[in-house]
Formats: sequence, structure tokens, C-alpha cells
Amino acid sequence: MSTLPVAVAVDGSEDSTRALDWAVDAARRRRTALRVCHVRHYAAWTQPGVPVTPPPPPDEDPVLADARARLEGTADGTDVEYVGLDGAPGVLLPELGAEAELLVLGSRGRGGFRSLLLGSNGMTAARDAECPVVIVPRPGREVDGPPPGPGPRVVVGLNVDSPDDAALALAFTEAALRDARLQVVAAYPWPVQTWAAPVGELLPAGIDRGALEHETRTLVDGFLAAHRQRHPEVRVEPYPAPGDAAGHLVAASRDAELVVVGRHRRRLLAPARMLGSVTHAVLLHAASPVAVVPPTPAEE
Repeated sequence: MSTLPVAVAVDGSEDSTRALDWAVDAARRRRTALRVCHVRHYAAWTQPGVPVTPPPPPDEDPVLADARARLEGTADGTDVEYVGLDGAPGVLLPELGAEAELLVLGSRGRGGFRSLLLGSNGMTAARDAECPVVIVPRPGREVDGPPPGPGPRVVVGLNVDSPDDAALALAFTEAALRDARLQVVAAYPWPVQTWAAPVGELLPAGIDRGALEHETRTLVDGFLAAHRQRHPEVRVEPYPAPGDAAGHLVAASRDAELVVVGRHRRRLLAPARMLGSVTHAVLLHAASPVAVVPPTPAEE
């Protein structure tokens, strides 16, 4: 049993209700506590002569009251804590990850433009939180991809040039908790081209695709070995694929329980935290919940 809770942000929207349902299931599977948080964004200023309306105390917060009513009789013995915070969600939501095993959010909140695929608070939390952040999308997203086959499935992206051990660890844990098979998507560049200086054009490199796929599979097996030893019960399906990693991960999200991606390592010339382009695309377009995993402090 984990000593850290699963935290979920609610704001009364349908998106946050879906996040709440996902979070209580995650807490139950981990046999850990659930922390339900509402960040109440009250303006610190008002027009001259108009008194500021203070926020309600946590025990009178209607959003938390609705969450409590939804979970009544359904948490199956899970310890639930309700927390009301006052301030800017973009600042406070990432801070919740400092004392949580997972932070769960809906893809959109009550504010902003309803046409956006992912709200700014979700993007900020996925970029800055210290724990993995799970974004639960709205239902009905359609993605093109082959039929996924029977049974539950967890998907993880693996960059063989820069493997993310933290993302692999979470993916194996989730697959074990859900009695699911684990599909490991490892994209390799294809077609491979080289720059021909005399003619100033990109030309085919003359590399055999079968050999490149075999090399990728060999590297994948090496990176997975330690995780397979820790989780021998998890059925692993390596999937070397040519071309665009984001496209393959979005296609694999069809009917998946979860897609796991690494966030992005800090670079010497770009020390700020950021989301990689693949992670960003998967967050915007995947049909399943997406877990964004920060690198370990040593990797950062």
C-alpha cells in the first residue's frame, strides 16, 4: 500500500467528474487514499466601493459537496480527504503533485474556450508537477488504428535513443494493477535520409529497414529486461514501428486503459521544464487517459 494519496482536481465540470471517477478507481487499485481538491479562483481585486466576496470555507464548498455526494457509497472503503484551496489553479495544481502518487485532471475545466482539446491548467500540471499526471479525455474521440484485440491494454512510448525508465516503471505498474497486457511502442526513423552536400539535397541513406527494425527490437528488449523481472506477470508486446512516434501512440490509444509517456528531460541549453512534441501531441489527440511521467531527479 502506498503512503501517498491519489490526488484529483475537481471544479464541478463534467470533465472533472470523469477525472474523479478515474481517480477513485486508481486509489482503490493501489489501496491508497484519495485526495479530492478544489482550487477556487477568486479574484483578489474588485471595483471601487464593491466589497470582495470571500470564498466559502471547505466544508461549505458546493463543488466538494457534489464530489462527496458522488462518492458516497462507491469508494469501497477508500479513505477520502476533501481539500479546498484558494488561488490560481495554474500555480496550485502542479504543487499538489509534491505530496501525491498521481495527480488526475480532466482535459478541460469550466473556464476558457470550450473548443480547446486540452485546458491550460492540465497542460501546466503535466509540465510542472513532481508526480505523474493523468489527463482524462472527453469521450468520443475517434482515432485511426488497427483493432486492438481482446482484453485490457496499457500502452507506453519508448524512445530507444533516450529511454525513460520512470515512464516504463509506471507503465508496468499500471499493467500489473489492471491485469492488462503492455504494448511498448518504439518508433524508429523511416525513411532514413542523409544530406548530400554537393547537390544540397536529402537522399536515401541506403539502410535496410528490416535491419533497423531488428536493431530497435533488440534495444527495446534490453531496456525492458529489468522491468520484466520485477513484473513477470505482465505480458509485454514490443511494437517497433517506422515513422512518427506520436501518430503510433495516438493510434494505439484506441480502447486502451492508459497511454504512458515521459514528459521531457531538461537540456543544457533549455533548462526549463517543458513537454516534448510527442507528449504534447498525445495529450491533445489520444482517445484514452494519458499519464505524463516526470523524469527522475537524476535524469533531470
